[in-house]
Parts: sequence; C-alpha cells; structure tokens
Amino acid sequence: MDMLHRVWAVPRILLAEDDDMMRGFLTRSLEKAGYQVVSVSSGTDALPLLAGGGFDLLLTDIVMPGMDGIELARRATKMQPRLHVVFITGFAAVAMDKAKDRPANSKVLQKPFHLKDMVDEVDRLFSEVV
Repeated sequence: MDMLHRVWAVPRILLAEDDDMMRGFLTRSLEKAGYQVVSVSSGTDALPLLAGGGFDLLLTDIVMPGMDGIELARRATKMQPRLHVVFITGFAAVAMDKAKDRPANSKVLQKPFHLKDMVDEVDRLFSEVV
C-alpha cells in the first residue's frame, strides 16, 4: 500500500545502515519525529521486509558490506515502484559514480549531516507525496 492510500497512517520507513551507532541515532530521530521505523544492518536483511510491502520510504546507506544501498534500492523499487528512496553516504565519489544507477525517485544526503536536516528532508518528502 503506497503513501497515497495510507494518508491516515503513520509513514513507515525501512532503514538499512550497517553502522550500529548511526542506525540507532537515525531510528530514534525519525521515531521522535512521528515515523514508524524498522531498522536493519544490511541490504540482505532489508530485502525480505521490502518483499512484504508496506513501506513508504527506504532510507539506506550506500556503502555497506554485501549488498550496497544502490543495489538494494534497485531491487526495492522493482518490487515497489512508488517507494521513495533516500541514500545516506560519507563517500561523495561513490554517490556520484553510481548516480546513474539510482532510482529516479531518490535523493542523496551527504554525511556528515545534522539529524534535524535528515528529519526535515524526510518531512519534505512526505509533504510532497500527500
């Protein structure tokens, strides 16, 4: 069910981030802002959850061991074409090199960023959707 059909529900975010501390900070910040967050430490852990549907946004690190965030987003948007994607990365060169492979419905947040800026970006994304 996409965001347009769930306007009465709390937006659901799937967070894929391999750094435990960063994943905790992001999860708490998004939950404090009113979002429902499911967090995993890898792209391979995220895929089965995405197959079940029900997420409005995939927030993923680009550089992760195993499946990187670009591949995760590519597979996720094949399963859920209307899924929004926000990439987070500390590696600008990687983001630029792989930009042509990113889904059209995606944005990149460059680390380091303030948690408030990330929440503001997610808020902006959902305000555009509704």
